[in-house]
Amino acid sequence: MTGKEHFLNIANRKSDKCGFWHGCPNPASIETLYGYFEVENDFELGLKLNSTCRWVMPEKYGMWQNPEQPVMFDVLLGKKRDSLNQAGVFADCEDVSEVERFPWPDVKYCDFTKTLEEIDKTIEAGQAVLSGSWSAFFHIACDFFGMENYFVKMYTDPAVVEAVTEHIVDFYMAANEKLFDLAGDKIDAFFFGNDFGSQLDLLISPEMFLKFVMPYFIKFTQQAKRRGYKVVLHSCGAIDKAIPYLIDAGVDILHPIQAKAANMDADSLSKKYNGKIVFMGGVDTQHILPFGTPQEVRDEVRRIREIFGPNFIVSPSHESLLPNIPPENIVAMMEAAME
Repeated sequence: MTGKEHFLNIANRKSDKCGFWHGCPNPASIETLYGYFEVENDFELGLKLNSTCRWVMPEKYGMWQNPEQPVMFDVLLGKKRDSLNQAGVFADCEDVSEVERFPWPDVKYCDFTKTLEEIDKTIEAGQAVLSGSWSAFFHIACDFFGMENYFVKMYTDPAVVEAVTEHIVDFYMAANEKLFDLAGDKIDAFFFGNDFGSQLDLLISPEMFLKFVMPYFIKFTQQAKRRGYKVVLHSCGAIDKAIPYLIDAGVDILHPIQAKAANMDADSLSKKYNGKIVFMGGVDTQHILPFGTPQEVRDEVRRIREIFGPNFIVSPSHESLLPNIPPENIVAMMEAAME
């Protein structure tokens, strides 16, 4: 069975064994990990670790090609970022016409040549292809205002927030459409992400989530479904309150299952949602992977495998493999997943 076949069996909840994805090495981890595993890049690392699927993110492979506008969304007009709360371009905006005058990116500058090459490599290797623009509209809208301003303006200037979000979403929808036309059935799942949660709860109330996030989220999900792709959503944090909405919207797989966030433990999620959505992740990156022994990692993987069952993809509870995770623990995670 190929990784593609295995992944689709899991997504369709017809698998008899769980899958595995190693995650994505943080830039600060690359030298250590590539040296330890004797590989040249993340593609080779995934093959060495028997990853069921591969994430081919266009932004990583030269998607944006406008020499006159090197930053796709210049949320700070060239200023250096110093915090998520830093005031962005629309921090004081009260007029939608100001939003319309902003130089929004044009999809004609999107080039997917390298992305398609990487997709072909992934198919040849037998792995499932997870692709599509990252489409992080919630993050980018937040940056255009600054986090505190963004959340306040949902109440004081909702039309401005909606106008900014619509421009971001329209661009990503057009970019995805361009890629999907080129890739066709070479893509198995649309993988995109927005972090909606903190360690304790959603970043905004369920009411605001339904108003300012879900309508756009549904657009992306429907776009992928029209192509016959599975939908994999990434969101860190305590997002338990949003999971019913995501299921209703058609999400097939939820990633990364931040194990130590409130109400995101495997037992709680399995009792509420197993059979309704597939989980991908869940191996704690806050304590177990960085500080546990290889045996403790194996025991934890076995524990969550037992809880979630075979229709589950073992993976770190954050996609970024930070430098504090010993390579030996990554091997232990993979070996326990493959048992």
